[in-house]
Amino acid sequence: MTKPMTGKVTLVSGGPTIASELLQRHIQTLVNDNARWQTLIADDILWVLPYAPAIGHPARLSGREEVVHHVTWFVGAVENFRFFDIKVYAFTDPEAAVAEFKAEGRIKPTGRIYLQDYVLFLRAAGGKIAFLREYFNPVRAAEALDTPIIGLKS
Repeated sequence: MTKPMTGKVTLVSGGPTIASELLQRHIQTLVNDNARWQTLIADDILWVLPYAPAIGHPARLSGREEVVHHVTWFVGAVENFRFFDIKVYAFTDPEAAVAEFKAEGRIKPTGRIYLQDYVLFLRAAGGKIAFLREYFNPVRAAEALDTPIIGLKS
């Protein structure tokens, strides 16, 4: 299996802050070095995924155990996964940042290519990732996972 890769990260606005640095490390390590990624998250992390229920996934992951469980599933379901066109925006508040980026990889159970656009908000506390809000296109995820969109009328 080819080692996943992550593209160059561009800090678009502001100087480096704790939040922009954590956001960059989140993107660089989530799939590539998950053990290292786990050191970045707070024990009481909250990860909000407003569009995930459309594909049968939870809208909120609360606490280290739930978050690590979900990420472990994701990392196991993809191969040759990479993030690219990564733009990180630092805010005036050093504990908040946002990124927009793309990702691609193959979903192992279906063999389908997953191509996605993301927007991810991060809030840091105590030098750790305390909050994430992730937006993605659930239709693209459903197609790659070969799963229906919940609530979609045909």
